[in-house]
Amino acid sequence: MGPDISVIIPALNEEKYMHIPFEGLSKQSFKNFEVIVVDGGSVDDTAKIASKHNAKVLVDRKKGASAARNTGAKAAKGKVLLFLDADTKPSKDLLKVYNRIFEDNAVAAATGPILPLEKASRKMVAGYKFVSIFFVRMSIKIGRPSLVGSNFAVRKSDFNKQGGFNERLITYEDWDLSGRLKKSGRIVYSNDAVVYTSVRRIKAWGVSGFFIFHISNVFRYHLLKKPKDHYKEIR
Repeated sequence: MGPDISVIIPALNEEKYMHIPFEGLSKQSFKNFEVIVVDGGSVDDTAKIASKHNAKVLVDRKKGASAARNTGAKAAKGKVLLFLDADTKPSKDLLKVYNRIFEDNAVAAATGPILPLEKASRKMVAGYKFVSIFFVRMSIKIGRPSLVGSNFAVRKSDFNKQGGFNERLITYEDWDLSGRLKKSGRIVYSNDAVVYTSVRRIKAWGVSGFFIFHISNVFRYHLLKKPKDHYKEIR
């Protein structure tokens, strides 16, 4: 039998962070999963580190996380796809929680809290909780699901049915797919599906800069149908 869950991680020049997801994946209480790292053409040891942790490494030099995630999904053998980022550590029961959720065939996608990996200020922690808990839960409740790509689980058949991530989008690709997935089934939020992600981007942009970027992108997507086409790399 193949794996129940395929964990897909897009990565580009992430050698400083690539060990982080594997620190959590190596301690999972649920064992029937595979890991696929899609390398965007790194010039550092990203692929080497992923291979050392027994991940299947694919190379896709197309621009953007959307293309990388779609490449990983095509190679995936699991019934459920779980998308994480290269700087994101899953809690030890994350896969167990998602496996249980997707036993309900009416569920198309699921997500949970995204919390700071490193020590963070109260303001930063509050920001993470506001976005990944309050905002995401509310978006699901009002019928406009906005799941974040660093903790995004989806049934593979529904992912394929909705055409996967839109590769023309460099930003907002995760929320775009979330909206289409509600046509396939229920979107579930679980407080137990916790991941921890690096605060590097917020530190570089500042809390206000980070939220201004994303809030303005919400309006660009819904009003102009044209989200921002650049996401500054933070290494």
